[in-house]
Amino acid sequence: MSDPTQRVLLTVEEYLDELLTTLLAGAAALDDVEDVPLAQALGRVLALPVHAAGDVPAFANSAMDGYAVLHDDLASLPATLRVVGAVPAGSSEDPAMGLGECVRIMTGAPLPSGADTVVPVEVTDGGTSTVTITEARTLGQHVRGAGEDVRAGAVVADAGVTVTGRVLGSLAAAGAATVTVRRRPVVAVAATGDELVSPGGSLVRGQIFESNGTHLAATLTELGVQVRGPVVLPDDTTGFTSGLDELADGADLVLLTGGVSVGDFDVSRIVLEESADGVFRHVRMQPGKPQGWARWHGVPVIAFPGNPVSTAISFEVFGRPVIDRLLGRAPVTGPTVAVAGTGWRSPAGRRQLVPVRLSSDETGRLVATPTHRRGSASHMVTSLAGAHALAVVAEEIDSVEPGDIVQIRSL
Repeated sequence: MSDPTQRVLLTVEEYLDELLTTLLAGAAALDDVEDVPLAQALGRVLALPVHAAGDVPAFANSAMDGYAVLHDDLASLPATLRVVGAVPAGSSEDPAMGLGECVRIMTGAPLPSGADTVVPVEVTDGGTSTVTITEARTLGQHVRGAGEDVRAGAVVADAGVTVTGRVLGSLAAAGAATVTVRRRPVVAVAATGDELVSPGGSLVRGQIFESNGTHLAATLTELGVQVRGPVVLPDDTTGFTSGLDELADGADLVLLTGGVSVGDFDVSRIVLEESADGVFRHVRMQPGKPQGWARWHGVPVIAFPGNPVSTAISFEVFGRPVIDRLLGRAPVTGPTVAVAGTGWRSPAGRRQLVPVRLSSDETGRLVATPTHRRGSASHMVTSLAGAHALAVVAEEIDSVEPGDIVQIRSL
């Protein structure tokens, strides 16, 4: 076995490319799809585009409560017209009307075939047999045209889109009853370490509450993944190997946290190197420098460092793109720059990722402020709770001053 202290040093982009190409090249293809009712599609990733079943809106309708008129009747104001009918929302009636006539109409009701404009009730006397209109309106004003939103057959949501509540509403409006989605990948999660105790237990000297596996499992669930675990694997190689065998069986991906550094008791590195040709790197980032990957009985395994902030940030930088690739999900982008709300130091030669809280200043600028006074210290797990994003400080920068423009990646 090679000297674990002598690792290849990669940039963030180089290591991510290694995961997405070399590691996933040996993974089983996740090409399975299924049709699900719209009510069960929330959080799933579309495998095929969804097309509108018909025009949206399906018919020309009124955007206001008022009167459907012929615009020619508004050439001279005030204009008094005879009211020949009324159309509420949901009605299928189409009252006949001609010059000098109008129809009372409610918001969302279908526009009578003889009308071309809607006059809001607020600029009339509100009459029911005749109505006097006092203000002019342009031709077609307050009319929602058929297909104005989307035409029949047009793509409403493309493959790779995650079905959020907003997307779900659009799909329903377009008439989709079922959608074709990608299979949920099965991702197994394990934290390693004899020092880990389940939250709520009693601690003795040297023990800590387990949080990394809990964090990863919850985040994966939010991403629409079928999660196995989290479990805690022991620091002895026999127990670790047995537990990993069980975790990997039937999984599409295994995420490990802890035991990836160069110490004599870093069990993830020891077992994966000895039994799975594991690849361990140093990445030019802080926190999260030690990283590793392997295939366990053909199942891709990604091993993150064990300090809580290192685990969380490593997942955001490396784990999330891998999950997106497995799901065929289109990456979601958020704000990309903000103003530093305070100053902090950054390690030269390493890309720093700092949990930050986002706010706006009096000029409306987006402001990023570290959630913990220790910035990106890898063990400050409470810094994650209030974080909205990660501030990304380039490798060549060793300090950030208040007011500096910083790159951010949304959480």
